[in-house]
Parts: sequence; C-alpha cells; structure tokens
Amino acid sequence: MEERRITIRNIDNQEVRQLYESAFPDEEKIPYNDLKRLLKIMPLDFTAWYDNGTFIGLTIVYKRKAAASWFWYFAIREELRGKGYGSQILRLISERYAQQSLIIDIESPRQQSENIEQRKRRYEFYLRNGFHDTGVGRTFKGITYTILSSGNTTFTTKDYDTILKELRKCWDAMPREE
Repeated sequence: MEERRITIRNIDNQEVRQLYESAFPDEEKIPYNDLKRLLKIMPLDFTAWYDNGTFIGLTIVYKRKAAASWFWYFAIREELRGKGYGSQILRLISERYAQQSLIIDIESPRQQSENIEQRKRRYEFYLRNGFHDTGVGRTFKGITYTILSSGNTTFTTKDYDTILKELRKCWDAMPREE
C-alpha cells in the first residue's frame, strides 16, 4: 500500500476530490474549497492511498496534541469496497497513531433511517477493526452519530465538545475565498 500526503500543493488531485465529494452526504462534509483553505491552518493528515498505482481511498485525520486525534473522513472507492482495502488502511492509520486514540463519529446504527443496513455494516466494520463504542453520541440536523474510539482512553461528551470547539475555532480562522 502506497500513501501520498495531500497538501495545499497537490489538493487539486481530481481522483481524491471526486471520491471526497461523492462518498459523503452534503450535510456531513465540508465543501472541498473550504477543506482546501482549512488545510492551510489546521494540522490535517490528509492521505490518498494507492495499490500498485491504483487510487484506493482517502483518510483525513485532525491531528491533536491531546490523547485522541479526530478521524474525520475515511472513504474507499465504491467499486473497491469489500476487498480488504478498508481494513488494511485502517490498520496503517492505527499504527501511525499508535500513541493516541483515534476518535470517529459515524451515523448511528440505532437510529432508524433509509440507510440502516449500511450504518450497521459500517459500525460492525469498525468494531472488527479494533474500535469500540464509547457510549457517546450526538444528534445534528436530525442525524444521530455514534462515537467510536480505537484506544482504551475514556471519551466523554465533554471531550467531544472540546473537539467541536477546536474545529469551530479553526473554521472561524479559516482564510476566506480569495
């Protein structure tokens, strides 16, 4: 597995942008142009993953100095899902952040929705790959999220609020369109 860091110099990679824009619902993602601006001021570990030159997927981690970093976005190209790439990338990311827990929020598998089966599969995927349910959740815009962690660190609602405040601070400091 080959990884390529995405920086402000190469963020216009069309494969990466297309996957980012298609993999996440509009209400759950930052507009790509805003993500480009945030990359200038936030400690984001934005990585594109390849297998023998074939683009597989992307990960974005908000690197924090605290006990946990925020595993913000993770996507595998749709036609390559179910082939083990997700588990392989998740293992590599977990190794990279072995000194910290990774925290991720996913659509809750306990909230009735049109995509309930997808939510359950995603939840089980993370559990199979070493994450556990923290028991913390939140609802935004009618969508309930379940918070998962890769480590043994206790994660609380207060911790989640702290991350949200940090993200808001970065958002407010983000350079405006030029």
